[in-house]
This record gives sequence, structure tokens and C-alpha cells, in this order.
Amino acid sequence: MPLSDRDYMKRTPPPSGGYRRGGGPGGFVLNPIWVLIIINLLFYLVTLALPAGRYPLGDFGYLIADRFTYYLGLIPYYVAERPWTVVSAMFVHAGFWHVFGNMITLYFFGTALYRLIGQNKFLLLYFGGGIVGNLLYLLLGNYLSIVVGASGAIFAVAGALAVLVPKLQVRVYFVIPMPLWAVVVIFFGLWSIPEFISGVAWQAHLGGLVTGVVIGFFLRRSRSRYYIW
Repeated sequence: MPLSDRDYMKRTPPPSGGYRRGGGPGGFVLNPIWVLIIINLLFYLVTLALPAGRYPLGDFGYLIADRFTYYLGLIPYYVAERPWTVVSAMFVHAGFWHVFGNMITLYFFGTALYRLIGQNKFLLLYFGGGIVGNLLYLLLGNYLSIVVGASGAIFAVAGALAVLVPKLQVRVYFVIPMPLWAVVVIFFGLWSIPEFISGVAWQAHLGGLVTGVVIGFFLRRSRSRYYIW
């Protein structure tokens, strides 16, 4: 769900934890957002370089995918043999628009949230939301399917940010201005209705969103007011 943000509140310095390159106040800061984006893009490039093959899916079915996606994507049927896929699936994407939409949303929403709560809390929320989303898919999803993508983690980021600054104005697709809470509700609804868009793991979205909202409420209680740069 590609979105752009709009600063409208008091400027505050970014939290510690980023790595500045280039010197001076205008230097590039390699913060956790950029690290996550780079890792996701590197994973995507690997999937492009590898040839697709036919891999077993259960006792009678098969899956057409590259070897990287097959062994790092979350397949409920094989999760006992590949427990790492609960995390690794967050870094694998199914096509350019999938990774592009997730990464541009991570950049805008993630940067806003990172500057509000700092590096450690941001990473805890990001990975917590992604893992909870994947675990919920294990409980409610099709066990003969494969789940890839960072959407659960990104819904967690969006959910927490919507709780902390619900009236933050964002521009959907860089054009349509809307309050953040409405954007999260609309996009969760659109991307979570199987009849509307097939092949979407709404369970992972729901798990990530609920995780982000819950953590957002705890963070909101711990601080009386949040500011965005």
C-alpha cells in the first residue's frame, strides 16, 4: 500500500542508533529503515537471479518457485522442518510491485514511527508484528500454501503510528490527502477481503495490525504527546 507522509507537527531530532554517512547535518543516515529496505531488495534480487523450478508441496501437490523463495517462504505444511521461515518469509516478496509497495510504505511510515519511538522499540514492533502475523496465518491459513512478504510487519508499523498520531495527514499514492487512521482502516479492509483480492494473506495482515495497535496503546500511555519532525 504505497503512501506518502506529510509533516505537520513540531520538528524533533532523530533518535540515536542511525549511522551517518557524508558528514554534516545533510549526510545520509543508515538507520534501521534503510537496513531493512536494503535487505529486502537484496533478497528480491536473488529471487530474480534464480531459475524457477517445480518443488513438492505436501504429498501430492507441487509449487512453481525459485529455490530461495521455496526454502525461505512460510509454508505451513513444512514449518516444523523449517521454523526459521516464520521470520525469513518477511524478507521474500512475490514480484516487483509487491516489494515496491511494501518498501515505500515502510520508508514513509517506518521513518515516522522510528523518529517517535527510537530504534529498539521500532525493531521490536516491526519483527513482533511480522512474526505474530505469520503465526496467525499458521493457525487460520491454508497449510498447503506459501506466504511471503513484509506486510504483517508493515501493518504493525502502520497500526502503532495510527494510534500514536491518528490525525497525521498522509497522501495516498502521493495524491489523496487522508488522516492516517482512515488510511489504515481502508487499506486493511481492501487487502484483507479474499473475495476482493485473491492470494492475499489477510491473517498475516490482521496479526500485524493488532500487534501494532496494542503496542501503540502501551507506548501512548507511556508518553503524553508525540511529535513528528
